[in-house]
Amino acid sequence: MSDNQDLRIAVLGVGIMGADHVDRITNKIGGARVTVVNDYSLARAEEIAALTPGARVVVDPFDAIAAEDVDAVVLATPGPTHEKQVLACLEAGKPVLCEKPLTTDADSSLAIVKAEAALGKKLIQVGFMRRFDHEYTQLKDLIDSGDLGRPLVVHCAHRNPAVPNGFDSAMIVKDSLVHEVDVTRFLLDEEITSVQIIRPSANSLAPEGIQDPQIAIFETESGRHVDAEVFVTTGVAYEVRTEVVGELGSAMIGLDVGLIRKTKPGNWGGQITPGFRERFGQAYDTEFARWIKAVKTGAGTGNYIDGPGAWDGYAAAAVCAAGVKSLETGQRVVVDMVARDSVAGV
Repeated sequence: MSDNQDLRIAVLGVGIMGADHVDRITNKIGGARVTVVNDYSLARAEEIAALTPGARVVVDPFDAIAAEDVDAVVLATPGPTHEKQVLACLEAGKPVLCEKPLTTDADSSLAIVKAEAALGKKLIQVGFMRRFDHEYTQLKDLIDSGDLGRPLVVHCAHRNPAVPNGFDSAMIVKDSLVHEVDVTRFLLDEEITSVQIIRPSANSLAPEGIQDPQIAIFETESGRHVDAEVFVTTGVAYEVRTEVVGELGSAMIGLDVGLIRKTKPGNWGGQITPGFRERFGQAYDTEFARWIKAVKTGAGTGNYIDGPGAWDGYAAAAVCAAGVKSLETGQRVVVDMVARDSVAGV
């Protein structure tokens, strides 16, 4: 595909996230257009398609993936549907940007890693958008420069004002903490080997039965320590912070305007970002622009991604599975994960 040809994209799942991606492709990023829209709600799909010039609705998600006017696929569908839909993309030979999780368990994620490796092409990119955020890329560059010395400890905080109905304690691990899992692997360039979830006194204002907040402790291959506070019912605002402490210094991102004081509805010497789209809008834009470019140039290299791939999705699933076990027991749980070099072609 030449650079002057638009990449034709099918977007499956057009809730808040998927609709955002349709708008992003249509109005913010060049080189691509949405030709097919699919959602389990036909009315929702028709609503979004009507707002998107040249887009049509395809009712069946697998027909949408296979459509002749689709070069690549964006999956913003619920996690339990991802396994079959990603495999359908591989069967069709179409690049796919799959929002996390790759799948909802480690075994099926590993099966997808192997299926992609057998094709000899990198077609799957997983939507860990923080890797594309300016602050995270600056922190990564600083670590890699050596100016902080060897990183020893990472402190993370992930706070949401609220979560949707039906959100449970395990989803805090699989849907929220998963970002800190990928951030750890991205910043430190090594795998997480164990997880322990600590259950502090629960927020009395959280929905009944939810263990919130949670404190996660990771240990990496070289013995480095990472702790992450995940608190998804603060009622205040959306906050994501990461601090890396090294042998020669430390650095922190995510403070917005600097720590002063926090009160509802998000005032603390400035405005805290109200939601994830405001905080990471730039990251999503950069992620999609780079993915579209990679897909358009991938035929020459067999690499259709520019970012976290299937292995990263598998690694996150394996760590989160250990996290859910630790949430239930309170004990340190070793991550059950195959060695990367044991899978041919990865």
